[in-house]
Amino acid sequence: MKGLDIARAYWEQYGKPMLETRFPSLLPLVAVGLTGAGSECFGFDDDISRDHDFEPGFCVFLPGEDIVSRREAFLLERAYAKLPSVFMGLRRGLIPPAGGPRRGVLRTTEYYMEKVGASDGILTVGQWLSLPEQALAEAVNGELFHDGTGEVTRIREGLRRYPEDIRRKKLAGHMLLMSQSGLYNYPRCLSHGETGAAQLAVTEFVDHAMAAVFLLNEVYRPFYKWRFRAMRQLPRLSLLAELMEYLLTTPNDGDLAAQKREVMEGMIQDIISEIVAQGLSTVKAALVESHARSVNDGITDPSLRNADLLLAV
Repeated sequence: MKGLDIARAYWEQYGKPMLETRFPSLLPLVAVGLTGAGSECFGFDDDISRDHDFEPGFCVFLPGEDIVSRREAFLLERAYAKLPSVFMGLRRGLIPPAGGPRRGVLRTTEYYMEKVGASDGILTVGQWLSLPEQALAEAVNGELFHDGTGEVTRIREGLRRYPEDIRRKKLAGHMLLMSQSGLYNYPRCLSHGETGAAQLAVTEFVDHAMAAVFLLNEVYRPFYKWRFRAMRQLPRLSLLAELMEYLLTTPNDGDLAAQKREVMEGMIQDIISEIVAQGLSTVKAALVESHARSVNDGITDPSLRNADLLLAV
């Protein structure tokens, strides 16, 4: 059973009855679910995942102290701590994992301030441009099992995807760097006999190409170790994941080098085709830079549109 299913079952069997009987006045004010750091919050957990930071439990999000006092929060924390420590063969940890607690009673404002730098989840253009993508992914992943006021749902929906202007700026930048690393620097490194540098160019290409694929799916990239798994589940361009693995796991000598460059060229054309299909570029040229500039030209905010194409990457 997946961690999200375990969390929901633990909430239904123990958490919800505890709130209903001991804190009935709080139930309409709190949100409950599982979200944040950890493979289980993305649905990527497996048997190997259970060797660390994996336990039954859920998050209880409280509004501010003007609505739920410190004393009420403290009493709820104690009640949560006394819930059964073993569930479905899993034991709750006594020591918080690295990075702080991932379960239990949390203030909504503090949680989102820590994740995205805004207690209400409303971000400035600068924050959208600079926040690590994995932080945004952790802010909206998982599930809510209960949301009395709807506030946490509102925050999550507001953060669910990049605003269109931000998406365009990031996509344009990743397109340029994808082309630079794969079509230009990769063969140049090989011509200098620098096979290690050539592989770094391949890695850069894959990183920027993958970023473009996630942007075209309007899904945030998670932490790097889960990106291939996440990409294979995307509705658009997911088959490129296999080609990316081929690029990363093969040497850069002989005929393979030419084959890898052809693969990169083909992947770029697949990405451009999707960009055109989504109406993000209107140019007829085959050059990546032309499409990147067309994507950027569609930005409605003049100051963002006129900023450097690499601003967001």
